[in-house]
Amino acid sequence: MKNLFGKLADGTEIHSWSLENGGTRLTVLSYGGIVQSLEIPDREGRRKNVSLGFGTIEEYVAGSPYFGALIGRYGNRVGEGRFTLDDQTHQLSVNDGANSLHGGARGFDQRVWDVEPFTRGSDVGLYLSRTSPDGEQGYPGTLRVRVTYTLTRDGDWRVDYEATTDAATVVNLTSHVYWNLAGEDSGSVLDHELELAASRYTPVDAGLIPTGELAEVAGTPFDFRRAKTVGEDIRVADQQLLHAKGFDHNWVLDKGVTARPEHVATLRDPASGRTLRIATTEPGLQFYSGNFLDGTLVGGGGTVYRQGDALCLETQHFPDSPNQPSFPSTVLRPGGTYRSTTVHSFGT
Repeated sequence: MKNLFGKLADGTEIHSWSLENGGTRLTVLSYGGIVQSLEIPDREGRRKNVSLGFGTIEEYVAGSPYFGALIGRYGNRVGEGRFTLDDQTHQLSVNDGANSLHGGARGFDQRVWDVEPFTRGSDVGLYLSRTSPDGEQGYPGTLRVRVTYTLTRDGDWRVDYEATTDAATVVNLTSHVYWNLAGEDSGSVLDHELELAASRYTPVDAGLIPTGELAEVAGTPFDFRRAKTVGEDIRVADQQLLHAKGFDHNWVLDKGVTARPEHVATLRDPASGRTLRIATTEPGLQFYSGNFLDGTLVGGGGTVYRQGDALCLETQHFPDSPNQPSFPSTVLRPGGTYRSTTVHSFGT
């Protein structure tokens, strides 16, 4: 179902699309490819929105912390907003101190996408596409992007990313949904239980740029190989937690890059019984514990969002990979196709 959500200052109409399948209800905006809401049932069959978001387009434009958005051209941070590729240095838009974050000051999260609904067998979904021109936010090459949101008959939300370029560039696309499985209006997620299939993570400096080390999680607050609550170690006096004001790090998934999505994360809310299982083709996952939600934003349901009221699990290649030769490459060249898939499975 397509509806008018609002208009931008220049008169551009922003629409919302609502999809429902397998007990899951998904609402997506043409602005930023934003997941405005995602409703799933609890153990009693009661459905609630488990994704943070706003009620108006004006709020998204005024200053969203990437609520539900498609992220590009480069998810996460690029140190000092620059990288060198084929002996040519590219200066990117800088929007996070000295660094470039999530594609720059006006990344894919602030662009209007072409949206086309589809039905394929028992699945329903949306094709989202746009062309990012050469030089947009400093990135080389004209990048043609298509992202497919699919709701399966089982209620899974699958995201397939695809991109091609006419010049060598770097690409790292992801989704920035803020999850609270108890419901977006229910407060802290510190009691959610999280399990990650990752024995290592990438430590960061004070600017949250990876140092290049792949550190063992064993014996640290970053060990989620067995499920534990988000809050169990979040207040430990660990320098990495102090840098990020909590968790805001990339976990090195044990499976590496894979041709097909493999299970890497499980999130559970004990109160409602809702669970989220994530499978991906990507080698990394950024776990962000909502550290910078500061009580100044009000959700679409009228709830004030405060620190720790949601968390993000962003599947990705590693932050700052263009400047870290030992990390899996994010380079895309003409004739090649960038492909990435992440599947979100819900249950109780």
